[in-house]
Amino acid sequence: MTGLLIPDDSGFGPDNLPFGIFSTPELTPRAGVRIGDHVLDLRAVFGDPVFATGSLNAFMSRGPSHWAAVRERLQEVVRAGEVPDGVLHAVTGVRMHLPFEVADYVDFYASEHHAVALGRLFRPNAEPLLPNWKHLPVGYHGRAGTVVVSGTDIVRPSGQRRAPGADNPEFGPSTRLDIEAELGFVVGVPSTGPIRVDDFAEHVFGAVIVNDWSARDIQAWEYVPLGPFLGKSFATSISPWVVPLAALSHARIHPPPQDPLPLPYLRGTQPWGLDVDLEVRWNGERVSRPPYAQMYWTPAQMLAHLTVNGATARTGDLFASGTISGAGEDQCGSFIESTGGGARPITVRGETRTFLEDGDEIVISADAPGPGNSRIGFGEVRGRIVTRA
Repeated sequence: MTGLLIPDDSGFGPDNLPFGIFSTPELTPRAGVRIGDHVLDLRAVFGDPVFATGSLNAFMSRGPSHWAAVRERLQEVVRAGEVPDGVLHAVTGVRMHLPFEVADYVDFYASEHHAVALGRLFRPNAEPLLPNWKHLPVGYHGRAGTVVVSGTDIVRPSGQRRAPGADNPEFGPSTRLDIEAELGFVVGVPSTGPIRVDDFAEHVFGAVIVNDWSARDIQAWEYVPLGPFLGKSFATSISPWVVPLAALSHARIHPPPQDPLPLPYLRGTQPWGLDVDLEVRWNGERVSRPPYAQMYWTPAQMLAHLTVNGATARTGDLFASGTISGAGEDQCGSFIESTGGGARPITVRGETRTFLEDGDEIVISADAPGPGNSRIGFGEVRGRIVTRA
């Protein structure tokens, strides 16, 4: 047996136990749980072939009672401080993979602060929020095939964009490449119809950090009248660790008041606001601390709206919150906000920036309160901008 030491400030103690897919030079991709600075091989511990498929989908599809049983057993092993020999691997010695096969991908627009900021930029002489915004969680359908795991380089996209004052568009690489710091939620149990707000936890396995890379110049030209398309669909990065909903029990809070009262299908009896703090680093320098606690629409309401028309949810569906922004100047989840659409450059490591340049690296991390004074870590989602060879 091997003793297990977990640093107090790791964010990955027994109250967390996030799931991911890892490999080593000797082991094919398989499911693991992060404990401190190590990864525990679930196939070796449980002997269940579901953990050797190279994806979490089959495990996630088994549902909440099975998730709870596995979690309880893992907590027993970890809290006892003894694990079987040969099942622990240093985080620095493994390769992390996309943790689940993405079935569908939907991105929402759930932050009132972000929506107001962009409304003022795009419609300076009109109300910043469109009439439907406080009646439903606005969203768009993304490209599941372009969701990538943290650490994957992001190729600068090309598309049509029209320069200010120009009559016609031109084609070329985006010059206004941006980020969107978000949380994503992963469906485990599929549905055959609408999912009620209060049934959220019966279907959703856990959460990841999301960076919804955005080409603002391509987006601005194409988005009227149907919304985001090529300006968004080139890449979306997610963190390699899926934090179980069960690990976020101490982070659950009431969301901000909703006025007007949503329609009945968007009402629930359980609070699904989440007190999660994000941090955005640009080339190693912290530039923002977006607070998920200030999001107007909850993930339970997003899932209810996503399925209310009869659309089914599938194992591996990913739906993201949209940009997380707070009321403070240092709480913007996108650079189009923090720079006022590029009008107010910021200094990063002594260099002036408005949007992303080639070679720039973005790291978004997050954590949430756990029992006592502990924190629940999400890890990070990292991406570096490169040009097409």
